[in-house]
Amino acid sequence: MPRKILLVEDSSTVRQQVGMLLQGAGYGTLEADNGRDAVAAVAASKGDLAMIIADVNMPVMNGIEMIQSLRDRNLAAGVPILMLTTEGQPELIEKARKAGAKGWIIKPFKPDLLLAAVKKLAGEP
Repeated sequence: MPRKILLVEDSSTVRQQVGMLLQGAGYGTLEADNGRDAVAAVAASKGDLAMIIADVNMPVMNGIEMIQSLRDRNLAAGVPILMLTTEGQPELIEKARKAGAKGWIIKPFKPDLLLAAVKKLAGEP
């Protein structure tokens, strides 16, 4: 099973923090700073992703639009998507869920909670 995770986040600080956490847990990481670049990264990954972690609010293409674009293009089928964002409105969470997000964590996050969600969504014990 692939252990590579795509981080989609416009904040370089958050990308660095999450990347270090995931790499410390044995995952490889790819990065994109907006949804459009993430769609291109997924297309280039050739099915080598365990999951995608994405922010909602980003320039160019937001996280929910990214999920819809991935699904419309039949990319990342079966790859779980975890939203990591400052947003907590129930209607936004439901919109992301309907688009295909499998989880939602609000920033600031607890590292152990994020790792537990990653392991669960990636199907690891």
